This record gives sequence, C-alpha cells and structure tokens, in this order.
Amino acid sequence: MPRKLRNGLLILGTTLVVAALAWPPTDTPSGGQASRSLALPDAPGVPDTPDQAPDLSSLPAAEKLREGIDSPTGTPDSAEAARTSGERPVASSPVEDGNDSAPQWQVQTVRSGDNLATVFKRAGLSARDVYDVVNAGDPAGQLTRVFPGDEVYLQKSADNRLLGLRYAMSPSRTLHLRRDADGDWKPFVKTVELERRNAQAEGRIESSLYNAGIEAGLSDALIMELAGIFGWDIDFALDLRNNDSFVVIYETLHRDGQKVRNGDILAAEFVNRGERFRALRYETPAGESNYYTPDGRSMRKAFLRTPTDFTRVSSDFNPDRVHPVYGTKRPHRGTDYAAPPGTPIKAAGDGKIIERGRKGGYGNTVVLKHGTRYTTLYGHMRGFANGHSVGDRVQQGEIIGYVGSTGVSTGPHLHYEFRVDGTHRNPRTVDLPEAEPIAEQYRDDFERETSDLLARLDGISPTRVAQAGE
Repeated sequence: MPRKLRNGLLILGTTLVVAALAWPPTDTPSGGQASRSLALPDAPGVPDTPDQAPDLSSLPAAEKLREGIDSPTGTPDSAEAARTSGERPVASSPVEDGNDSAPQWQVQTVRSGDNLATVFKRAGLSARDVYDVVNAGDPAGQLTRVFPGDEVYLQKSADNRLLGLRYAMSPSRTLHLRRDADGDWKPFVKTVELERRNAQAEGRIESSLYNAGIEAGLSDALIMELAGIFGWDIDFALDLRNNDSFVVIYETLHRDGQKVRNGDILAAEFVNRGERFRALRYETPAGESNYYTPDGRSMRKAFLRTPTDFTRVSSDFNPDRVHPVYGTKRPHRGTDYAAPPGTPIKAAGDGKIIERGRKGGYGNTVVLKHGTRYTTLYGHMRGFANGHSVGDRVQQGEIIGYVGSTGVSTGPHLHYEFRVDGTHRNPRTVDLPEAEPIAEQYRDDFERETSDLLARLDGISPTRVAQAGE
C-alpha cells in the first residue's frame, strides 16, 4: 500500500476514535415508555435534584487533537502513550472513571384505569418494586390510591434500579421515599406552608342558590359549604325567594404566587325573605373551629332542619289530612320528603337509637331519643345503615338508613316526625334548640379575631359583585 494512502487511513481512523471518545454519552429509554427526564424544580411534589451534564472541562482543545493527528509522530504507538498519560478524553470521562452523573428523575402521569402497578410497569419497574414501596410504612400506603392526573416522580439508576420516589399528597404535603444505608425504603413527608389570601363574592337569587353562586364565581364546594352554614336556619329547597342575597368572604391558598385551591369560608351573610343571617368562623386556641353569630351563638343547631336531600315535600304536617290510601281523616303528624330510592337519611341530632326495625304502617323505621325532651322518627326506609343496633348512640349527620317505600306508602319518601315532650310538632317550623354558645373563656378572643371580618361584611357594597379566585 502506498505510504501516503496508509498515512491518510491512519489519520482518518484516529480522528474517528477521538470523536467517539469526546462525544458525551446519551441514554435513550427503550420500549417507548411514556416518561420524560426532567430538570426538576424545588417545589412540593417535584424532586429537586437537577440533571447534571458530564464535565468536559478537562478535555484537550481541538487544536491539540489536530496537532497529535497531523504530527509525524501521530502513530498508533504515540496515540497509546497519549491515552495513558491522561491527555485523551478517556481519562476524564465520567463514564470511564465510574463517576456517573446524578441519576435522572422521571415523571409518570397516572392515566384513567391506572394503579401503582401499571404506572411502575410503564416505567420499566417490577412488581417487587411496587410491593416494597407500598409496604414501606405510613404514609407510603397512600400510593395504593392514585388518581388520574396525579404525577409520580421516580429516580432510577443506570441499571434501572429504583432509588427514590416523590408524590404530591396535597398542594402542601409531599411524600418522599428514599433508601437508607441498608437499602430499605424510608418514607417521610415534607410540608410547605401555603400563602393565605382572602377573596369575596356576593350574589342575588334569581332561580337557585347554585346558579347564583356559580354566577358570583363560587365553586361547587363553596356553594355547598355556604348552604351547610345556614342550613339550620334556612330551608334552601323551600324557603328561597327571588332577590334573596348573600355575601361570602373566604380563603384562597397559594404557592409560589399561584392559586392551588380554595380554603374555608371565613364570614358570610345571607338575607332570606328580608331576614339577615350572619356567620363568622372562629377557631379556638385548642384548634376547634365552628361558625357563630356575631354575638357568639353557634350557627349549628341541636337538630338538622331536614334529615335527607329531597326533591319536594310530598305531604306536609297536617292534623286534618285525609289519608291517601285509606281515604279517611287521619292526622299527618310529620313531613314527607320525596326523594330517589336509596337516598341517605341522616340523624337529625345527637341521640340514642330506641327503636330500629319494622313498625306497622311506618315500614322500616328508626326512632332516636335526644336527651330528655326530644325524639325523632324516620319511616318507610328501604333499609338500615350497617353497624347500628338499638341502644347505640349516633351523631348529628350520621347516616342511619336509606329512603324507600316500605309499609303503607304510595312512593319512595322519608316520613319524618319531631316530638317535644311526646307531642308531635311540625318539623319544618318548630323552634329548634340552640347548640352550645361559644365558651366564656374564649369570648374575648372570639371578638378580637372576628372584628375585622365583621367590619368587612359591613363594608361590602351590595351592588358590587367580586369575582372569586382572582
């Protein structure tokens, strides 16, 4: 072979070897996995280990490489001498010297129908990895309940070994899993304090509370919370009138300047049929929270006004009613609330079960005793809630049964009776006993903590509609 051709091939080969060694390696995930490597920010639910590129600062300059190739001594022997003396890229390569860059984080987004096993399988992890993670101890067990849209961050080694996991349990709490010195998983939770701001909204009833709330910018949850606060005083299914109005002051929670969710209602006002109701949220130094009137009376009554969600009142309290089945005059000593079969029925107040079972024309029935003066009856139930028996105590709002049409009944409904000292009273109009007012030991603190909220309620213009969440 001619000398010039041999030298040309040698130079070309050396150039290709140098180029291959100098180019930083890249890892390409196999199998088309639906994941992506991220340079992850330091935020809740997001790993904070940044991607690190290989350090190429010790590589010789291109001019030096060309010198070695173009010089008369650019032979295989001289190339070997250069490699062993540390002048070549091999010596400083993070792959060759065993100092890999930090393992990359990947994020897997939970899809509809996914559980942790399918998420891990998509990431190339094994069933054993799933078992080890969910059995790492509290609160790692929460990973058995992931939801579409959730993001699970995974840190893996070059040989696909799982090294770390992070999962946002809430906007402020992030679950971390990390291996200890023995290789066992250790779960812990990091909490980030959210910034709290106040927002306000007001509206006027034209068709329903829900429609007015949506128009004012309230979420479904805030509308339900508003109805719950005033539900002891106002029957929102029957008592609302056009031009009733409301004002709501509530918390919004933010992280890094971005709103993450709504908080609690802090103060609210509702005007129903010209009567004004106000509620202020107060949390005691012991951490117990409730809603009170401005003078410290609890908004919560000892009894719910209606113990089920109903579509209409099918028969009102009427001592002179003609019975729809028997056709004779028989007093109707309660209120019938029509509702779909299976609608939950709640205990109207704290009490003890004194009857539970079949009761003549009432069908499946529960009777509760509340203290020494009050009893409530719930009739025509389809069935009873599990876990209760005669003599058990129940709390206000606890489910005791389900709407049905057992006994003498013309359709699914709840027959509800309210008795005071053994006398039947109209459940819709009876004066309900008040719950306990704010304790005297907290009275001064209550007035200090709620004075600003009360002033804001006084100062909100009834003609201005504040848009929520802005």
